[in-house]
Amino acid sequence: MRKTGFWLRIVRALCSPVLFALALSAHAELSVTQGSATSRSDSANNTTPEWTYTLRPGETFSEVSRDLLAPGFTPGRLLQYNDIEDSGLVSVGDSVRIPLAWLKRQPDPARVTSISGTVQFISGTDGRKRPLTRDTLIRVGDEIFSSSGTATVELADGSKVRISPHSRLAFNRLTQYGKSGMVDIRLRLNKGEVHTRVKPVIEGGARFEISTPSAVAAVRGTAFAIQTSRKGTSLQVTQGIVDFGAPGKTRRIPAGYSASVSTKSNTGLKIRRLPPAPDMNPLPTTLEQLPAELTWTPSPAQMHRLDIFEMESGRWVESRKIKGNSFDISMLDNGDYEVHLAALDNRGTAGMPSVMPFEIDLQARTANLVSPVDGGIANDDMPEFQWRLNGSNEVARVEIAEDDSFRELVTTSEWAPETSALPSKPLSPGQYYWRVVTEAGGNSVATTEPRKLVVNGSLPPVRIISVNYVNSQVRVFWGNVDTAKEYRLQLSEEPGFKNIIKEATLADTTAALRLIPGRRYFVRLKALTEGPLTSRWGPGRELYLE
Repeated sequence: MRKTGFWLRIVRALCSPVLFALALSAHAELSVTQGSATSRSDSANNTTPEWTYTLRPGETFSEVSRDLLAPGFTPGRLLQYNDIEDSGLVSVGDSVRIPLAWLKRQPDPARVTSISGTVQFISGTDGRKRPLTRDTLIRVGDEIFSSSGTATVELADGSKVRISPHSRLAFNRLTQYGKSGMVDIRLRLNKGEVHTRVKPVIEGGARFEISTPSAVAAVRGTAFAIQTSRKGTSLQVTQGIVDFGAPGKTRRIPAGYSASVSTKSNTGLKIRRLPPAPDMNPLPTTLEQLPAELTWTPSPAQMHRLDIFEMESGRWVESRKIKGNSFDISMLDNGDYEVHLAALDNRGTAGMPSVMPFEIDLQARTANLVSPVDGGIANDDMPEFQWRLNGSNEVARVEIAEDDSFRELVTTSEWAPETSALPSKPLSPGQYYWRVVTEAGGNSVATTEPRKLVVNGSLPPVRIISVNYVNSQVRVFWGNVDTAKEYRLQLSEEPGFKNIIKEATLADTTAALRLIPGRRYFVRLKALTEGPLTSRWGPGRELYLE
């Protein structure tokens, strides 16, 4: 009953002509570009900007107040502002008006989602420069300077900013209004070009603004590109609306139009219609082999601009100007992409883009091994390996190991779209296993069966590193020989090893010997391996136990 009475009082009050006009004014749309366009007040006597919040299921007035209001502003004060006697009168679906100045503000950093090429991060705290990396958090005062590279930054509200090469972008304000979903984002493009896709801002106070040395662009929720240089600033709107122009002199620019401001005095704001979007011929939804030809209907435009973006990260994969009406898509990893194609006018301004999504899903195929044959013998420590590729847009490499499980690789070749390769380092004489691994799309891999190979030559002699004497026992240590499977040890009482008193085959590189004190002995070793390789004895070492 109390709640019904409350709403009846509101209805009666609104019946007054004066109050009715004030109520309409209180809910009038506020400009989201305050400072760049004229705001309307909520009443003749009250110019306080407001935001209206509607309670959702599971929410209470007290909880919403705690989440949204800044310190010093209480739920009771908000009830009084809305002329509500009791918070129990406000339930799901009801709305309350909140002055913007009462909302909780907190910094909300942006995040780098992709990097391509050389991009520098300039700290707003100490001014130090360092290479920008993916997932770097961008805070107020930080700057990004792209030399030959590009970067994509995702803001707290999900908006994305793509930074072109040779650009410098500063982050002047990154504010979140509590849990309201409203933001106040202000960027400064000092030079270069950015492309933005802005989430629709909440009416009544949210703000997204990019300023340059000669202009300002205030955004409602749109896709646009902006460029600035010493000559001036240009804007192209492809979705939504942007308030653009010199500070204090902005005009509303709708989708399909460009605008420019010159640094020369008294030239004013020039607005032109953008070239229409080209008519692209459809691609298959999924491309299972590359290259694939993208074509479009010929138009009066002499040049087109083509951009390819990775959809998940926003990474700028390709950007180029093209003559003619075709382009070969190639050398892309598996994933989801968008291609943007726009005609260029006679000033080089890109028009409305034609956008086409597509997926790359390449599958690597097992190569056919050619040479050396299985069990072959190589007389060169850098043998050439050959194979045939069976897929498209594949790269391959040779892998070489001492066992057919390939748990530890001895060496490989470089990844390349070739059908032959040399190992990255010489192979010592011995027996090996080799195979070819093919890769397509960055994540699809195929591997051949292994082949055996013997690299001819003599195994190097085994050299004894040290000898330790402990009581009546002598422990001998020797160096490891690559490709050796075992070692043969001989013990003799004379240096010529004509009379062998002990001989053993060992898998390790150490052995313990029991000797008779007061007598001289000599020990030597050689490496053993499978196959026809010869091996040589290392130099003998004298042993004497007192």
